[in-house]
Amino acid sequence: MNQFDLTGKTALVTGASYGIGFAIAKALGQAGARIVFNDRKPDLIEKGVAAYKELGIEAHGYNCDVTDEAAVGAMVARIRQEVGVIDILVNNAGIIKRIPMCEMAAADFRQVIDIDLTGPFIVAKAVIPGMIEKGGGKIINICSMMSELGRETVSAYAAAKGGLKMLTRNIASEYGQYNIQCNGIGPGYIATPQTAPLREVQPDGSRHPFDQFILAKTPANRWGEAEDLGGPAVFLASAASDFVNGHILYVDGGILAYIGKQP
Repeated sequence: MNQFDLTGKTALVTGASYGIGFAIAKALGQAGARIVFNDRKPDLIEKGVAAYKELGIEAHGYNCDVTDEAAVGAMVARIRQEVGVIDILVNNAGIIKRIPMCEMAAADFRQVIDIDLTGPFIVAKAVIPGMIEKGGGKIINICSMMSELGRETVSAYAAAKGGLKMLTRNIASEYGQYNIQCNGIGPGYIATPQTAPLREVQPDGSRHPFDQFILAKTPANRWGEAEDLGGPAVFLASAASDFVNGHILYVDGGILAYIGKQP
């Protein structure tokens, strides 16, 4: 028996048209899962479906805002009718606003909390009844190193991701009796198109100062790749993790274990 086989499972990965969500959904699809994902932008849904198809992965995209409780309920009902009961949920959709705390409007703070913390609550709440009915399920919340650490300009994001860590533990506590495992993945610094400018070689041939900072803090001495999150996601979505609950798996190259290089 292959404990990591996800054949026959339906996996909803929020915000998985591209980036980290896409890489995680790709790994789940390659392990056999049927992939469903959402986005707020119809054009990104079309691009996402096409990108999965190129990889030979069947994927279904839905237009939905994770902060809209009625829309999420309707989406989950449609997925159940069109694809199947959701066995695996990955709460990946999120935003970050890098603004010094004393310059940040409360509306901006609330928006980050709404998408990064309230959204996972809404989507988890919508899928849990189906998981109970089916006899179990897997919920994976995409947390962050900011679930543990603070940093300048990310007060809202850190508050949301710290809250998501505790929501993860509470879902595990409340619904573990129904054979539902809820765990988190905390990515480290991942090389994405958004972070590419921070990794560009400078005109004098040196590394960007932020690139130097990250490498000095990372025992692996490199940025992570989105694909580095695929294996951990498959583990937490599979039978291999049936007795793992309320855990946050940090995929950070060792940053949280390391004090950093001496100057």
